[in-house]
Amino acid sequence: MLISASPSMFLFLGILLQTWVFSHGEETDIQCLRDLKTSLKDPFQYLSSSWNFNNNSKGSICSFLGVECWHADDNKVLNIRLSGLGLQGQFPQGLRNCTSMTGLDLSNNGLSGTLPTDISQEIKMVTTIDLSSNDFSGQIPVSLANCTYLNIIKLSENQFSGEIPAQLGTLSRLKTFEVSSNKLTGPIPSIFSNQRSVSFANNPGLCGRPLSVTCPSTQKKTSIGLIVGPAIGGCVLILFLALALWFGYLRRIPKKKVVDTENNRWAKRIKGKKAIKVSMFEKTASKMRFDNLMKATNNFSKDNIIGTGRTGTMYKATLPDGSFLVVKRLEESQHTEKEFKSEMNTLGSLRHDNLVPLLGFCIAKRERLLVYKHMPNGTLFQRLHEFKSESEIMDWPTRLRISIGAAKGLAWLHHTCNPRVIHRNISSKCILLDEDFEPKISEFGLARLMNPIDTHLSTFVNGEFGDLGYVAPEYARTLVATPKGDVYSFGTVLLELVSGEKPTHVVNALESFKGSLVEYVIHLSGNSCLEECIDKSLIGKGIDDELLQFLQVACSCVGQTPKERPSMFEVYHLLRAIGEKYHFTVDDEILVVTDASGPDQEELIVAR
Repeated sequence: MLISASPSMFLFLGILLQTWVFSHGEETDIQCLRDLKTSLKDPFQYLSSSWNFNNNSKGSICSFLGVECWHADDNKVLNIRLSGLGLQGQFPQGLRNCTSMTGLDLSNNGLSGTLPTDISQEIKMVTTIDLSSNDFSGQIPVSLANCTYLNIIKLSENQFSGEIPAQLGTLSRLKTFEVSSNKLTGPIPSIFSNQRSVSFANNPGLCGRPLSVTCPSTQKKTSIGLIVGPAIGGCVLILFLALALWFGYLRRIPKKKVVDTENNRWAKRIKGKKAIKVSMFEKTASKMRFDNLMKATNNFSKDNIIGTGRTGTMYKATLPDGSFLVVKRLEESQHTEKEFKSEMNTLGSLRHDNLVPLLGFCIAKRERLLVYKHMPNGTLFQRLHEFKSESEIMDWPTRLRISIGAAKGLAWLHHTCNPRVIHRNISSKCILLDEDFEPKISEFGLARLMNPIDTHLSTFVNGEFGDLGYVAPEYARTLVATPKGDVYSFGTVLLELVSGEKPTHVVNALESFKGSLVEYVIHLSGNSCLEECIDKSLIGKGIDDELLQFLQVACSCVGQTPKERPSMFEVYHLLRAIGEKYHFTVDDEILVVTDASGPDQEELIVAR
């Protein structure tokens, strides 16, 4: 007998099934952490004191040491980061139950034994795995090649032996592969010969590119055998001399290998391209060549690295006249040369007082280099969190001026720039400060360069949501970048400015709280003591009203749903109103939204 069902019944069953799957998924993540805790020895009691499974509330595991969740209210593990905790034992069991985990960091511990042969089943969705500085042994599992989303593999400073599986060459997204200081042998798979971020140093048995150790061919071995056989009685001396020379050659190779691995091998590969012209948008530097960039950065020496991020590495370049530039070496982009030049011309045309100007670009073989103006006061992150002496702590007017200028630049990108730009990676690390502490937003427009096929899935697996602590909660569900996502990230920056706390980890013993900055603010707000998060160095100086107004703007930006958040246009004007008495702004370009229902209905009015 057939039973007919109404559409409403199907809808009810679908919702019921979806609810069960989601709740069951959360239970598996909790079980994943239980298994991990029981399978590892914890001599310093880090996990024992932090991982308390008696609390069954939503998001309880998100406060565990080293556990990062997709959302503060859901028990869904995003990353597990347990570096340097002195953990012992073998590779932890049960990780396959963390079905949404994208990152695993167990580096700098005392873990040992072999990796499971079915490791791809344990960490199926992981984009980053770091097991460096442990005591793992045995072969690198071939099944690691089945972790198709992997971007980064770090296995350095272990006891791995055998050959590097050639199957790892099928990992099309792999950007970083580090296996230095192991006991690996045999030829390096050809896929790594031109890889950018690779490290094979201190593996005496490895040979082939990118190392300078040539793999001995079968033909050479056969020739040696044929010579030794008939000449065994009369050519012993010659044989010993040949062997001595051969071993002497081998003993010299590690020195070259270490230098090549550690000293920007990529720059040496393109030395023959010195005459390549750097395309500059500023006429004053129109004759610059790649050779000039090489000299200005001392061949891109690691000593000149001033920052690294998701989109690449930045080098300080010193010109002959004593002035400075910043050269950014981009991470791998799949754009053709024509597409890349088109994107560069677009970014080079974007000019605003609160954006770091792109001065030029250079294409050398597969390398993509950008040239920016140097900002002498570094990043906002450095100024807030790394300058701790009393004379270095920024006063309130400086913090407020920085917030207004950065808001103005981001509002321009969202509402006025043509084409409109969603930043997707706003953080205090990409807000740079010039000699007058005027804020300049960097990294804008690079997200599209790094991810030319802009699908939701590719955004997820490449980890391109932005820095942890700044990512809007809806990204975990929608995987779509929006202007309101930028507003959330900027709201976190505002909370950093008013609290002096880092975005990812806040520890308050009095409140028994451990979590992100946004979670801390929500926690205080729920207890009606929001003012407790304000930086103590700012209190009692006659600006308490301004601080509370500023904090209210920041809280509105980090609303849990996009609809709760203001636009960047509104954020800029709210901040500008708070700072009106300081006269930070003069005649200014004022954005006016004629129809808030859509970004296409915005116009620019110049106030005089």
